[in-house]
Amino acid sequence: MVPNLRQTELLAEVRARGSISVEALAEKFGVTLQTVRRDVQRMAEAGLVARFHGGVRVPASTTENIAYRQRQALHAEGKARIARAIAQRIPAGCSLILNLGTTTEAVARELLKHQGLRVITNNLNVAMILADNPDCELVMVGGVVRSRDRGVIGEAAVDFIRQFKVDIGLVGISGIEEDGSLRDFDYREVMVARTIIEHSREVWVASDHSKFKRPAMAEVARLAQIDALFTDAQPPEPFPSLMRDAGVELVVAD
Repeated sequence: MVPNLRQTELLAEVRARGSISVEALAEKFGVTLQTVRRDVQRMAEAGLVARFHGGVRVPASTTENIAYRQRQALHAEGKARIARAIAQRIPAGCSLILNLGTTTEAVARELLKHQGLRVITNNLNVAMILADNPDCELVMVGGVVRSRDRGVIGEAAVDFIRQFKVDIGLVGISGIEEDGSLRDFDYREVMVARTIIEHSREVWVASDHSKFKRPAMAEVARLAQIDALFTDAQPPEPFPSLMRDAGVELVVAD
């Protein structure tokens, strides 16, 4: 297709933000929801954008995540709600592992007043945040530091985590596909996440609404391997049914 002026501007807005709701696009360009949906449908058919429930994003890659700084800005309000919901469920005096992702970093900020925590993390950003909590014992995982997001990955990180068994493992992911698989992009990161799952008594997943139906190359786990999934909006079908069948608690943060 050859986009018209409005569609070109809409496409530029999506690319600038990485992801945006249909309602926000309609408000920005002063058009109806139906007009935006028609534009989005045409551009999606041409491969210029990708649709998800209630919004639109840059076309998904199954091999590479979007840039860290862009992910920080995406769905920040929803991630904050998820973080508050998770923090409210974490009791004082428990042990947990926080892995990579901007949502887990939001959770770390909500834990600054928790007492008696023992937190293991392979996320330098999480460590820098929680270092300001004097009532939290912080254990930093060793390994290779991925410079673009300060994540610690690789075989050394896997071996380090295998020393522990924690009360809660909190895992961030990049995509949940309709076959019930939780997915991510970097296989070295995936190996660390799998180890966290294996060495946690309870496994919680933090995932904003844009992750549903988002493809990624490497499988982290299946829904049946986790205990609870925290998100910021009711997920589309078939995910509620898949989670019920797998015995996963779905927590939608208001």
